[in-house]
Amino acid sequence: MRILFVCTGNICRSPVAERYARFWADTHNAKIDSSSVGTHALVGHPIDELAAQALRELGGDPSDFEAKQLTPQLAAEADLILTMQQFHRDRVLAAAPTAMLRTFMLSEAAIIVEETEARTVKDMALARMRVPHARNSPGVADPFDQSIDTHRDIAAEIATKIATVLSALVSQAKL
Repeated sequence: MRILFVCTGNICRSPVAERYARFWADTHNAKIDSSSVGTHALVGHPIDELAAQALRELGGDPSDFEAKQLTPQLAAEADLILTMQQFHRDRVLAAAPTAMLRTFMLSEAAIIVEETEARTVKDMALARMRVPHARNSPGVADPFDQSIDTHRDIAAEIATKIATVLSALVSQAKL
């Protein structure tokens, strides 16, 4: 499964998500290929130093990261697109309208798999209507230019939600 994570600058939230998902996949022997982009990416920049520190504390590896810009092609290649906030989802859908059924806010996806039996991306899309409050869930706040404690809190939130979503999707894939 190819997962694309999306935030604004692609230097804090989405790289943490990308690299944490890789760590999670490695520790769970799951076939997941994660990448990340920004809607207004600081192209070529490394992951923010505080985000990198928070990621390392969770077990992820921030090395050799370079920020990338969202493109229609990158969105088209993903099996699942997880955004940090609603406006990121809107930007993905403006760039790649055909990605609608596989694009969710990370917080929305976590609620859907927690409150339904959804265990595939298609199931998640169908379940979206049965869990309308998920779409209105708060997104993942931007820790850019904040303290290390804020970065740690946001990284932990991202990690928890990724583990929730991936556990549901991987459990189905192993059946």
